[in-house]
Amino acid sequence: MERIENKVKNKMKASNNVAYPDFDQMWSSIQQDELKVAGGEPIVLRPRKRKRFALVAGLSVALMATPVYAALTYDWSSTLTYREGIQSALEKGLGQKIEQSVTKEGVTLTIHTAFVDENRTVLLYSLKPETSQDIKDVKDIDFKFIGLKDSKGNFIEGNYTHEWNEELGEFQGFFETDWVAEGQTTDVEFVMENIQYIGNKKQSISYNPNDSTTQVFPIQKDGVGSVTLQSFEQAEGKVLLRSDVKLSDTEMPYKRVEFEAINDVGESVKQVQGTSFSYRDGKANVDQLFKSDTLREEGTKFQISYEHILETKESTWSTNMNLSKKQLENGSFKQVLDIPMGDVPNTKIHEMKVTPTQVRLILTQDQDMYETIPFREYQLDVGGTLLNSRWVTLGKNPSETELRFEVKGLDVASLANQPVTFVAKHRVDAIRGDDNPIRLTDISVKPQSLTSSIAGYPITWTYYLKDNNLYVESLSSDPAFAGVNQTYYLDGDNGPVFGYPELMGLFEDESNKAMDVYENFNKKELDIYIEKYLIDKPNEELRIQLKSGK
Repeated sequence: MERIENKVKNKMKASNNVAYPDFDQMWSSIQQDELKVAGGEPIVLRPRKRKRFALVAGLSVALMATPVYAALTYDWSSTLTYREGIQSALEKGLGQKIEQSVTKEGVTLTIHTAFVDENRTVLLYSLKPETSQDIKDVKDIDFKFIGLKDSKGNFIEGNYTHEWNEELGEFQGFFETDWVAEGQTTDVEFVMENIQYIGNKKQSISYNPNDSTTQVFPIQKDGVGSVTLQSFEQAEGKVLLRSDVKLSDTEMPYKRVEFEAINDVGESVKQVQGTSFSYRDGKANVDQLFKSDTLREEGTKFQISYEHILETKESTWSTNMNLSKKQLENGSFKQVLDIPMGDVPNTKIHEMKVTPTQVRLILTQDQDMYETIPFREYQLDVGGTLLNSRWVTLGKNPSETELRFEVKGLDVASLANQPVTFVAKHRVDAIRGDDNPIRLTDISVKPQSLTSSIAGYPITWTYYLKDNNLYVESLSSDPAFAGVNQTYYLDGDNGPVFGYPELMGLFEDESNKAMDVYENFNKKELDIYIEKYLIDKPNEELRIQLKSGK
């Protein structure tokens, strides 16, 4: 179960000897605000909550006649920022009116509108506490369980997000799942269990920005055990701060934790880039990039900001519904294409699924490929209207990749008669490394550097020990070189041992610097090899006509 833009999952750091993640997929899909790893588990970026004045004034009499009038008394635009297809359908009066409510423990759940088609099922909901006093310190809410039950009692999980509507005194949200009903109508039950009110606390720490050694700070409260801070100097006067946070709160396994610097006038010091989160084995790993000199300014203080559960409303909110595809039937169609994707090896644009809210392209590769599609931006040109893809996801099997385009500014009913062109931009090719090792000698806590090259691209390597781990950094002066994807060394009969990439593409700063970590390392010399490296072609564009107009 995930919260879109609110949850972060990562099980990549399991072992050096397990199948390693597809970091090409990570690097590509991070541009889509959603990160996929082997096994199909997402890592999704989470923005801060924004307060909205959501009541729409001056609704016309004509609007009152639409089938989703009750839902349209809200402004859903902020909640549906990345679901423009749902927002567009809502504005057109599409969607199935539900308007069913249930009240438990002083909280009223209302399901307003359902959008059911051949691509997905989306429910718009609101949660209203009895009084605003109940949520005065609440920054967010979560659930022990949220999802659907089908007519056979099977659980259907999905994504969800919500925002606080200050004007109406309630949370507005949506639940989305790829589950699609088999027939035109189906009976389901929407269920929420144990609503958790989430607050934020701050704990001062005595961090020393002039000390490059690892610093540990015991917290021992609110589900946070301790915070371990490591610093890594970057180019142009930047510093990467990695916080490893031990969590003890089993009721809230995905806790947002951040390092904060406060200047001498009480203002929060801005980061160079956004925060990156991952979770593993009961620990949160947080990466943040700052300007070094701002952390070292006199009077700067430091703290850890973290989420914790203020209160749990222990009950079950559920409502039964009969969902129908009728509202979104017009213009929906599916077309098998099987068009080769230009010079991308062994890859086809297999299928296009069109509904009034979303277009999905299914790309397929040979079963033994397991490679990502080598582009960072995707569009559909539908008779001159451009639809952008924000979501690049794994398909139902490892040979499939899905591109999802929210429908906006387009009458999808006419799409069947318009020319449709697939556009892929900014190519990044992943190339297998060679058999030439990079020899690391005199490995110690003192950073050492050497140079090598691959395919004519120069690479500077810097390596050192820190906390019994070996860090191997790579950087190229050639801007066309997009970075070393991953390194490994050979361990006799045990085979290759892969370094864990800690830095590559982390902050989208266009740097080709990468950093691999080998944990619990105790050798003085080592031959490492390049598993893959990336070549950047920002101006390359691929255009493929999917269908001609009539």
